[in-house]
Amino acid sequence: MDRKELETQVLNMVAMSYKKDVNELTIATSFKEDLSGASVQMVALVSEIENELDVALMLADASACATVGDLINLIEEEM
Repeated sequence: MDRKELETQVLNMVAMSYKKDVNELTIATSFKEDLSGASVQMVALVSEIENELDVALMLADASACATVGDLINLIEEEM
């Protein structure tokens, strides 16, 4: 999977987990400022990523990501 496909897939999963329109999201979207989600949404997102992309992510590592792009970089490292 190339970077662009990964970005598209992760953006779709973020949109679903945080109940946002995917068109409002970019890789620069901030979890804290733009999405202001509860930790339960990050748990759901990490679970979805693990199931869909077959990668193991530590919740603490994923929660430490400031932006969607940071999360994508983390996923790439684990693939």
